[in-house]
Amino acid sequence: MPGKRVAFDEATWAAVDLLAHDRMMTFQELADEAFRDLLRKHNRPTGLREALRKSARASAEVVPLKRRKAVRKKTRKKAGRRR
Repeated sequence: MPGKRVAFDEATWAAVDLLAHDRMMTFQELADEAFRDLLRKHNRPTGLREALRKSARASAEVVPLKRRKAVRKKTRKKAGRRR
């Protein structure tokens, strides 16, 4: 997993650190949740499965099915009666 450095001002870091302690999460877990929410907000896929679904929906052509007319069942005539 690639790593990146993020800089916060003191007040923001204190608030994030307090939130992490209150929720019993690590900074990494908070960051993962925040970036996942950010991607969802901007309609971006967060994983491979979601990306494939979104890609398939965009390129899929929906072809409506033709409806068949209702077929009536013919009743059988009694064996003794023939034309």
